[in-house]
Amino acid sequence: MATKFNEDLKISSFRQTRLQLLKPNQNADLQIDGEITGYNQYNQAVSADGYSSETKLTITVNVRFVNNTNHAEDFEQQFSAFRTYDSTQLLTAVQDGLIAEMSKEITDQIFNATANW
Repeated sequence: MATKFNEDLKISSFRQTRLQLLKPNQNADLQIDGEITGYNQYNQAVSADGYSSETKLTITVNVRFVNNTNHAEDFEQQFSAFRTYDSTQLLTAVQDGLIAEMSKEITDQIFNATANW
């Protein structure tokens, strides 16, 4: 999941800008670093028979952004997205599609938070 998220973030950033990915030993104007800090599922709704009818899946990512040309814009922030699915479905059956949707949403949130330049 981390690899997919990382690739989505790169694609999102480079398609919408003229930014270029640099190697770790090169000095970059902008740096984004982070980790997935949460992957949780909860019962969202209960049906009349007392069983869960809807499940909520949430992904949370912690991001550190450094603007080496203007450190006043540096930040560390959490971003998250969630999706609900019918509890009659197995997580393994819907997980890939839900992760793809949430990954796109979170990478868009990160891009919008860092697009001050």
